[in-house]
Amino acid sequence: MLSLQSTAALSFAGAPMRAMPSRAGAPVMETEADLQALAQKLNPTVGYYNPTSLAEMEFWGQSQEATIGWLRQAEIKHGRVAMFAFVGYCVQANGIHFPWDLTTSGISFGDISAAGSPQAQWDALPTNSKLQIVCVIGFFEWWSENSRVLANNGEKHYMRGGKPGYFPPFNGGKGTEGGIPHPTLNYFDPFGLSAKASPEKKAKGLLAEINNGRLAQIGIMAFMAEAKVPGSVPALKGIVTPYSGECMSFFSESDSALPYVKDMLGVSPF
Repeated sequence: MLSLQSTAALSFAGAPMRAMPSRAGAPVMETEADLQALAQKLNPTVGYYNPTSLAEMEFWGQSQEATIGWLRQAEIKHGRVAMFAFVGYCVQANGIHFPWDLTTSGISFGDISAAGSPQAQWDALPTNSKLQIVCVIGFFEWWSENSRVLANNGEKHYMRGGKPGYFPPFNGGKGTEGGIPHPTLNYFDPFGLSAKASPEKKAKGLLAEINNGRLAQIGIMAFMAEAKVPGSVPALKGIVTPYSGECMSFFSESDSALPYVKDMLGVSPF
C-alpha cells in the first residue's frame, strides 16, 4: 500500500557525483547514436523520438554523455517503480491487505484499507509509518548513488560511464568493504537468476524491462489522473475511485504536527 508515494520518492535520479577509482575497466559513455540504436530495438515502429531535445543538453554543466546517463538512469528507475505501483494500486483498490496489525497501538492493515482508494489509504497511514518509508527510500537512494559503494562492486556512477539502472547489492564488494555481510541482501537479484543468465538473455530482459516500465508509467498516471479528475481517462471512468486529496504530496492534514507541513498544505498547486 506504499506504491503511489514510493513512485514519487524514487523518481529523482540524483545529482552528479564524483567517481572514485574502480576495479572496472575504462568507462563507456553512451551517446545520442547509442540512444537511436536502442530505440530501434525497443520499438522499431516508433523508432527514436526526442521531441524535447533532452538528450542533446548538458545538465549541470556536465557533458552530453553524462546527461544521457542521467536520463537513462531516471527512465529505468521510474519504470521499475511504476511497475510495482501499478500492481500495488490494483491490489489495494480491490481491498486486498495483510490480515495483521500495522502498529502496536492496534491499527490494522484492514483499518488502512477501509480508508478507500490507494491514495486515501496512504493519507490514513500514521505519520511515523510515512517517515519510516521515506527514510528507507532515502537510504536506498544514498546507497545506489554512492561512488565508493559502486567502486567496491566494480562499477561506476551512471554519469561517469557506469551501467544505468545498476543497484549495488548490500552483500557485494571485495570482502565486506563493498556491502553488508549478509547473504540475502541483494534486492535486485535475490535468487541469483540474473547472474546465471546468458548475455543474450540479459540484453533481451533489459529491453523488455524498459518497455514494460514505460507502459507501467502510463498506466499508473492514468489511474491517478482518473482518480483526481473523474472522466479524464474515459477507459477508466467508473472504475477508479475518486480522490480529492493531493496525489503528489507525501503528507496530509493528519501529519500537520510535522514541521512545515501546514505551510506546504496551504500552498495551492494551481
